[in-house]
Amino acid sequence: MTGAPRTRDVMLREAARLFAERGFRGTAVSDIGAACGTSGPAVYKHFASKDALLARLLVDISEQLVTGAREVLAAHPGADRALVALVEFHTDFALAEPDVIRVQDRDLASLNERDRRVVRRLQRSYVELWTDVLCRLYGGLDLEVARVRAHAVFGLLNSTPHSARGRGEARRQLIGMALRALTHDAVSAPDERHHLVPRSADVRP
Repeated sequence: MTGAPRTRDVMLREAARLFAERGFRGTAVSDIGAACGTSGPAVYKHFASKDALLARLLVDISEQLVTGAREVLAAHPGADRALVALVEFHTDFALAEPDVIRVQDRDLASLNERDRRVVRRLQRSYVELWTDVLCRLYGGLDLEVARVRAHAVFGLLNSTPHSARGRGEARRQLIGMALRALTHDAVSAPDERHHLVPRSADVRP
């Protein structure tokens, strides 16, 4: 039987929700405490400041993305299946964590310089995991083109969950669009990549 979420985890989840709704500057520590059924001062037992809470939230999610992507690649050594699995992984993340995505998009600049560098380094590592797969799959693909495609797909997947209705259908559509964007005109032989773009029946919700 799964135990109750730890107080620290609840605070991070509620902070993400409030930061997404009101912005980092528009949320007080007392608001976070109230959302967790406690007081503002109780938050300081777990986080030194609101800034430290934001840093933990954004560093944690960046680390989870890198770790998760590495696990995906370890499970799928072939570049073709690895690319599909990476898209599935990021789609599931985007659908599950729309609040954190919104906070990262809007409030990353609110981090102090040290924490912002950590997040940026992790983000670069995550992008490079994707570009490595693309370049392995398409030997003639320019590295910068691979990075552009990866960033474009992140933009697609990260922005859609804010307005998506019907998770299963959204997941199918997003995975299909992302794979088409990543593989479109990547090589001169289209048959080599045709199997990467799943039919709707091939993508499970």
